[in-house]
Amino acid sequence: MSTFSYIVSITVTAPPETSAADSEDGQVSRMARFDLAAAELETYRPHVDEPADFDEFWGRTIAAARSAGSDVLRAPAASPLALAEVADVTFPGFGGDPVRAWLVLPRGAAGPLPAVVEFVGYGRGRGLPHERLHWPAAGFAQLIVDTRGQGGQWGTGGETPDPHGAGPAAPGFLTRGIEDPATYYYRRVFTDAVRAVDAMRTFPEIDPERIAVTGNSQGGAIAIAAAGLSEGLVGALPTAPILCHVRRAIGLTDADPHAEVTRYLSVHRGSEAGVFETLSYFDGVNFARRATAPALFGAGHLDMISPPSTVYAARNHWGAGAEIVAYPWNGHEGGEGAHWLRQVEWLSARSGRKGPP
Repeated sequence: MSTFSYIVSITVTAPPETSAADSEDGQVSRMARFDLAAAELETYRPHVDEPADFDEFWGRTIAAARSAGSDVLRAPAASPLALAEVADVTFPGFGGDPVRAWLVLPRGAAGPLPAVVEFVGYGRGRGLPHERLHWPAAGFAQLIVDTRGQGGQWGTGGETPDPHGAGPAAPGFLTRGIEDPATYYYRRVFTDAVRAVDAMRTFPEIDPERIAVTGNSQGGAIAIAAAGLSEGLVGALPTAPILCHVRRAIGLTDADPHAEVTRYLSVHRGSEAGVFETLSYFDGVNFARRATAPALFGAGHLDMISPPSTVYAARNHWGAGAEIVAYPWNGHEGGEGAHWLRQVEWLSARSGRKGPP
């Protein structure tokens, strides 16, 4: 009789936004260095496929959303915060769909204020307004934007549905509607981002010429898209963005969320050409080329979720000049609080925001 041995491999996948603060012992597991060397990253400027009708596609999409829009709604939100004023905002996004956001203002600050529109990470929603007070505490107005259809994986929830259907998809969001750029999920998300900037400009407390966009991971990808599709921003601050140089990211890492595309392709055999054509309309490198405001990136050189070469590809194609802060010994968590100090210093210098006396 033969004896067989079985090895059971169990993989536990943490949320794409995992940081040291999310684990019980404060530790984050990360791979050894797997991507390009630091000197190569600085000059890495690869060819990335760009559709011939990229500008027409996005021009038509944004124009349709603006024409379908209704008024921006704003209502005071109950809050125990003594030093910040909070409003519950609903603005029209893709197709005029209502999108929720928190507007948080430093109470008593003299306007018009410099402002930050912040987009959140993969699987989370806008959460609760007291969770993200660093920008208002530094004297900036802040709009914390919900991501449609998300908010059920971690954090404290979201409140914006995505009422549009899609065909077969791998679990997650990266392959929803991927059969066609017109139906792809991130067409709606990126359009919402542009309309969030439009909404921020309607508030009387805000200086419309001093608005920046920011986000980490998925939020970084959304910020890059917003910077490529919006005029008149003062800056962009994407950290560890996904969806940049997408073909390389999918081939280089087996971490979610990019691995969702790999799983989809493993089932939908022969669909590769169409899938990557769709993704080319949403690749951060193509938005980076069109950016008209300067940027400050953040990248962890051990990041298995957003491989550093893909982040540098977007930075090195940036159309208006971009700096990057490297964290050679960090993964997707990047610089965390230390990086925000670099961000606020950088943005204050460009927005004319004065620090404490």
